[in-house]
Amino acid sequence: MANVPEYFGSDVFNESVMKERLPKATYKALKKTIDNGDPLDIEVANIVANAMKDWAVEKGCTHYTHWFQPMTGLTAEKLDSFISPTEDGHVIMEFSGKELVKGEPDASSFPSGGLRATFEARGYTAWDPTSYAFIKEKALCIPTAFCSYNGEALDKKTPLLRSMEAINKSALRILKMFGSDATRVTANVGPEQEYFLVDREMYAKREDLILAGRSLYGAPAPKGQELEDHYFGTIKTRVQAYMKDLDEQLWKLGIYAKTKHNEVAPAQHELAPIYGTTNIATDHNQLTMEIMKRTARKHGFKCLLHEKPFAGINGSGKHNNWSISTNTGVNLLDPGKTPAENAQFLLFLTAVIKAVNDYQDILRASVASAGNDHRLGANEAPPAIISIFLGDELTGVLDAIVNGVKYEDKRVEMEIGVDVLPHFPKDTTDRNRTSPFAFTGNKFEFRMPGSKLSVAGPNTVLNTIVADVLDQFADELEKADNFQDALDDLIKRTIKENQNIIFNGNGYSDEWPVEAEKRGLLNLKSTPEAVPAFLAQKNVDVFSKYGVYTEAELQSRVEILLDEYCKTLNIEALTMIDMAKKEILPAAAKYIKDIAKTAELAKSCGAETVFEEETVKEISALVTEMYKALGTLEADVQKVHSIEDTQEMANFFHDTIFADMGALRVPADKIETLVGKDYWPYPTYSDLLFYVK
Repeated sequence: MANVPEYFGSDVFNESVMKERLPKATYKALKKTIDNGDPLDIEVANIVANAMKDWAVEKGCTHYTHWFQPMTGLTAEKLDSFISPTEDGHVIMEFSGKELVKGEPDASSFPSGGLRATFEARGYTAWDPTSYAFIKEKALCIPTAFCSYNGEALDKKTPLLRSMEAINKSALRILKMFGSDATRVTANVGPEQEYFLVDREMYAKREDLILAGRSLYGAPAPKGQELEDHYFGTIKTRVQAYMKDLDEQLWKLGIYAKTKHNEVAPAQHELAPIYGTTNIATDHNQLTMEIMKRTARKHGFKCLLHEKPFAGINGSGKHNNWSISTNTGVNLLDPGKTPAENAQFLLFLTAVIKAVNDYQDILRASVASAGNDHRLGANEAPPAIISIFLGDELTGVLDAIVNGVKYEDKRVEMEIGVDVLPHFPKDTTDRNRTSPFAFTGNKFEFRMPGSKLSVAGPNTVLNTIVADVLDQFADELEKADNFQDALDDLIKRTIKENQNIIFNGNGYSDEWPVEAEKRGLLNLKSTPEAVPAFLAQKNVDVFSKYGVYTEAELQSRVEILLDEYCKTLNIEALTMIDMAKKEILPAAAKYIKDIAKTAELAKSCGAETVFEEETVKEISALVTEMYKALGTLEADVQKVHSIEDTQEMANFFHDTIFADMGALRVPADKIETLVGKDYWPYPTYSDLLFYVK
């Protein structure tokens, strides 16, 4: 495909297709629904549905599906054909407005956290007209929200849409006081997606990668990422072909895939899109992950989206670049040329700072998972402590406001020392890889989400908590006799009260956790510690206030997340037991036997047998250690069945099972370094990470 503009979005029922295929009145009615949230008349829905069907059939589609995002974190679809029988025994292709607007999947078969019992099966999918329909695998996919028979949200999209409406209303209250003519405010996101590619044939020989998505065993390769030669390095031919194919598929779906490069770890890569509204960006990221995995199969790869597939090297994150903008084209987090004098920017900036400080617990909980627990705080991932990086200039501006002094602009030109190279202004903020929440020029980069996480969750939290603080600000400013004085006082007071969350230093230093504790910042290191924060009263209150989550919906999320954590660790533990019994211990025993035979033969010839005897002793000792650790893990896994409370079970998995797994892995990985390569039952880290020639 040579001409990208010609085929970009060709598989999307987007605005240009709607303009072409819908009557003017229908198009205008649909646009009002999309832009203003006006109710959609069924007659309009019928016309839209028929036009969608005709367009899809012309492109070879025979089926349609309501495409939704249940609490699994993945996407779901149930395919129905367009065929409808005729009296003469033939069929015609039909699609009604009723079928477009509503579907009925089985709600009890998806995670519901107790909202739905097994016998309460009915659920609904409802068309989301703000996200365009698209074609995937010759099926018309209609983005939808998913709810139970009683109306509770069972998906990721519904709370996200609610939070977007919340921040829209709250931000408009503030903008009205500044004389803005904006009528809508939108949260925007650009989620950078990191991933690993490994050879599919090697992947198929590793039970842990197949069942758990990460390597549960594995000694470090002789070379890791210490030479820093993979980051931004020349992309290998085979990977380049995969990336080219991936780009073309994403572009056809209207996904703004912009940047691709090698990441820091060997076999690790990244794809970054252009910004989009939070809802559409979330849909696009879910599609991107799906297509990444499907395209990998075509090229003989397996795409790994686990947050930490390999120990000792970088894990994969999904950096969530978040900003808010108006329908008049103003980025509310753009400081402009003189941020110290930009009161509107400073107010929105301080609102974000206060929101992150007040609600650091649920922001941390929004990225909690068993996989992300491995990643946070290691190999360029931020620590579990929430803090904000602002950079020297903005920190200087805020310090000047608090101290009541004039800010001195310290921006300089970059001089590299070569006359022929252009001079350019030095950025006012550095980049801090150890910061969980960093300001990067005109947006905040939330670096904590893991690579396979749906960005709907953290953005639902961000939108809601910022909306809450903006409303607090609006309540105060609307009552003020003198707006400017009240504004100045509010900004100064808010900065002073929330300076504890601002940290521009090294988040990996040993001193930082100690300092963070003194500042009153939370250090929720694990999922069982973090997830219950959703049910703290202040958090229940803020979500309920904006109708983002009811208390029952929050309770269900806590139950689902903890249950997923338990099931994940249970699968990992059982997989480790299986691999130990069926692969590692038999391989070690066979090697010991063969070495011992070699020693006997060498002795019979009068040769020295130091290597053979020492090797047998060392491996035998490790086998004994491993066998004992295996017994402990098996016994503790059995104890889990007697625990009924989900929180108690999650704690047991974290405190006991996880520790048992680590104790089992240590001798197994040492055995790997001693046993002959031909004896080892599965590909090593060296094989998996350095396969591409």
